[in-house]
Amino acid sequence: MLPTLKAAVTLLSLLQLVSGIPVTLSHLQQALKEITTRIQAFNSEAQVPCNDTRVAQVPFTDPKLPEQELLCQAQVALSKVTMCKKTYEPLISNLKLLHGKKKCNVSDDNEIYLRHFLPALGNFTQGMFRRRGWAAQ
Repeated sequence: MLPTLKAAVTLLSLLQLVSGIPVTLSHLQQALKEITTRIQAFNSEAQVPCNDTRVAQVPFTDPKLPEQELLCQAQVALSKVTMCKKTYEPLISNLKLLHGKKKCNVSDDNEIYLRHFLPALGNFTQGMFRRRGWAAQ
């Protein structure tokens, strides 16, 4: 737990230095909340935008991978959805803010439909809220 906290604080500090914009815990909380809210809105529609698009499967349930890596992989997978890029751009930018990495490895060996990817990402981000003790209204 303590190494994860140290890593998060270090990441926030580096992000502040690089971006010049102060990133606070409330910014991260807001980004996470916006991701969850947007995914819930997509899932409540009759059809997820570009729902038949196939994206890389991100192993959200793999306990060996850190959250930042999974968020990065999700961001890369969503970035490859070109037909609905404008629709998913807010999710992509919030995922970038949360993971703060420049690059990550995403395997295209296993792909799933976007209509299945989004609920998995939503469950993962809701789990992040719960683990941090934030209210995910």
